Amino acid sequence: MKEQNNRTKWLHLRLTQDEQNKLNKLFKASCCPKISDYARAVLLGKPIIASYRNTSMDDFMTEMIRLRTELNSIGNNFNQLVKRANTYKDDKTISGLLVGYELDRRQLLRHIETIKLFIEKNAASW
Repeated sequence: MKEQNNRTKWLHLRLTQDEQNKLNKLFKASCCPKISDYARAVLLGKPIIASYRNTSMDDFMTEMIRLRTELNSIGNNFNQLVKRANTYKDDKTISGLLVGYELDRRQLLRHIETIKLFIEKNAASW
């Protein structure tokens, strides 16, 4: 079983602007995902893998995370709409809900098309 490593102690550090710029430059040149991971490795004398970070992959992942969040929101709206449609017996209310469904469906299709285009664009560079 893996031992948990709970970090409960804080280290506060003040830097000049030049020191912060140098730290950020070194951090960006490393493969560390977080500046805290980088600083911890430097302070504890651990080896740091300093290599080229694939910024296109970072940008890709940022965009995919944003799109996933939007798709989750659309999916939640769609689920709420379906639940409401199942509770109403009135045709007038259901027709209003169907208009909302159609708007959500169109928005979903636009986002799916955006994802397709984004993947095609990045697939060429891979």
